[in-house]
Amino acid sequence: MQDPRLLAKPPVCRLGCLVLVRNPRGDVLLVDPDYMDGMILPGGSAHPNEPPHLAAARHLNAETGLHLRLSDILAVDFTPADRYLQRLNLVFDGGTVPDTTPLTVPPRHHSGLLGARFVPVRQLPDTMAPAQYARTSEALANRTLPALVHGQRAT
Repeated sequence: MQDPRLLAKPPVCRLGCLVLVRNPRGDVLLVDPDYMDGMILPGGSAHPNEPPHLAAARHLNAETGLHLRLSDILAVDFTPADRYLQRLNLVFDGGTVPDTTPLTVPPRHHSGLLGARFVPVRQLPDTMAPAQYARTSEALANRTLPALVHGQRAT
């Protein structure tokens, strides 16, 4: 049963669902959006009632062509409201993909992306905005949390 008092004024918070993918050398997959400076982890916002691990996988596929199963969270990052709504960003572990894995970036006029590529970890500070780099550094620390949906491990 839904309590109308809880639904009268729901909180407004965007849920960002990002993915950290590496190649065998440990380089990090980044996408280059045309709407901001610096490269970022692939991902985007979840739709209402969309499980975050599925939103992350959907965005990863749309931006890079990769089909990965995501079940572990590497970092949780809260960003207070500034120019945008407050945001809670979940960084999922996309694991390691072989060097031979092709990346398929859709045309810029459909995706807003200039491209995607693997970037060596030592170059991340020069490639990403400071907040994006800090989030990625925490995700690289190799700690994981399980992604749960209604208390059950996400599949």
